[in-house]
Amino acid sequence: MNNQSTIPVIINGAAGKMGREVIKAVAQAPDMILIGALDTSPEHQNKDAGELSGLSEPLEVPITNQLEPMLAYVAGERQLQPGVIVDFTHPDSVYDNVRSAIAYGIRPVVGTTGLSPEQLKNLANFAEKASTGCLIIPNFSIGMVLLQQAAVTASQYFDHVEIIELHHNQKADAPSGTAIQTAQLLADVGITFNQPQVEETEKLPGARGSLSEEGIRIHSVRLPGLIAHQEVIFGAAGQIYTLRHDTSDRSCYMPGVLLAIRKVNQLKSLVYGLEKIL
Repeated sequence: MNNQSTIPVIINGAAGKMGREVIKAVAQAPDMILIGALDTSPEHQNKDAGELSGLSEPLEVPITNQLEPMLAYVAGERQLQPGVIVDFTHPDSVYDNVRSAIAYGIRPVVGTTGLSPEQLKNLANFAEKASTGCLIIPNFSIGMVLLQQAAVTASQYFDHVEIIELHHNQKADAPSGTAIQTAQLLADVGITFNQPQVEETEKLPGARGSLSEEGIRIHSVRLPGLIAHQEVIFGAAGQIYTLRHDTSDRSCYMPGVLLAIRKVNQLKSLVYGLEKIL
């Protein structure tokens, strides 16, 4: 395979659990080359990305915290396809990371959640003006896309629904981006959900979970031992219909990540959601 058909990939958040999985997936993909690995953790600086991710051979790609020099370097590699940066960092830094990448002509594939609606709008405008593809994916699992599609179908028959999302206790944002996206997809159906039956009183603030603009309650659980899980529970007289998706290993996200890397160079604007590129 010649260089012009190879996608250069930077991974931001490379030392995290998702970052390490992405390193392995990209390293094993025949049409990609890992060209940079970024992380702000001091203890991981200059470590080999392959060794850190558990590969049997080093990749000779050191972990660094120098985002802009890396973006500039990849932008200058004209013999390769346009670069892609995969971001699994933190809600506090992801907005600036994405803007910087777009400014250098590097296509972001973002798995970090926690961006506000205003930030998403600003990034969409910035990407469109730059004619640069950007993918923001709350959840890279094909199974989650199927759950959301099933939930939209079920909403035609149920008008009471709540969402429970469960994640590991190192997740910084709540509710999860996936749960928020699920509520938005249900709202797009145009049904008024959860008409009140009584005047509720919370004896403890937050006992009924968060209330989305769509009128759907979202409950967040954070515990060690969890990875990522979601339930969408529909209720009607005499019956409960529950949709649930569980992950047991982060490798389940990698087909979606690799698909996004391959698709983002075909885009000229920001696209939100894995279902848009399937």
